[in-house]
Amino acid sequence: MELSALAGNRRLKAQLSQQEGGRGLSHAYIISGPVGSGRHTLGGLLAQAMVCTAPEHQRPCGHCPQCRKAQGGIHPDIAWIAGAGEGKPINVDQVRALRSDAYIRPNEGERKVYILEGADRMNASAQNAMLKLLEEGPAYAAFLLLSENAGGILETVRSRCETLTLDPVAPDECLSWLQARFPQASRDELADAANRCQGLLGRAVEQLAGGGEQAQALKDKSDKLARLLVSGQELELLEFSLTLDKLSREDTQSLLDLTGAALGDQILQAPDRARALRAAQGVKEMRQAAGLNVGPAALFPWLTALLFSREK
Repeated sequence: MELSALAGNRRLKAQLSQQEGGRGLSHAYIISGPVGSGRHTLGGLLAQAMVCTAPEHQRPCGHCPQCRKAQGGIHPDIAWIAGAGEGKPINVDQVRALRSDAYIRPNEGERKVYILEGADRMNASAQNAMLKLLEEGPAYAAFLLLSENAGGILETVRSRCETLTLDPVAPDECLSWLQARFPQASRDELADAANRCQGLLGRAVEQLAGGGEQAQALKDKSDKLARLLVSGQELELLEFSLTLDKLSREDTQSLLDLTGAALGDQILQAPDRARALRAAQGVKEMRQAAGLNVGPAALFPWLTALLFSREK
């Protein structure tokens, strides 16, 4: 398969190429990895490969009409499905509608592909409705379940899918990829982004491309949170954490990622290195909890309590 658009992940690419050249691609994959790991890139490439008209070992070719439509987001047989509202998971009614649509034959190609955002956040009813589709759906339908934490998907659903787990990209590969993507950036800017992203290129792209006022505001919050975690007073940290309880799930995860990176830069220079290390561990634990859909209203006060209780 032609998967060069996905950085790193040689083992996973080899696995998919071997599948395509042998029994063919599966009808259902769980694509798992943290924010910035390339879930959407891989999901888009697999969907494109499934509708591509080039010979099997050249898919996705990127040149045929089907590939061009997929790249432009206008292919009639590829559907990206997200929750009904911002930050909301896909619900059971959406899965039922998807099931009805799946039984309508493809418009142009041999397959119809459904890419589901945040599959690990779907409730049990929605996942059980999805299970029935995975078991009984038409042979031409394929399902790509994007998830940050595959453990949040019911075992019955996981057992009917193949799981593709994305790995962090090595720093030298990150740097090479970023140099090609951002030729106008300086060597220092590229190296800083490659080091800070912790192998998750989506983070590096966000840093180099910038995300406007909202992204800058999130960066400012992460810098302040890191500073308070390293040297702030308990009350000061608690008061600041209470201002973060309105963040969306995605912004909470991004904030924790940025804070973790900032702490990594500060540990060696921190006046109390033991506290800085405890803070870094606490942020790591928080990030794992955020992946399990724990809200910011509980997360940030918990971090304050965790940090100061460990000092006593």
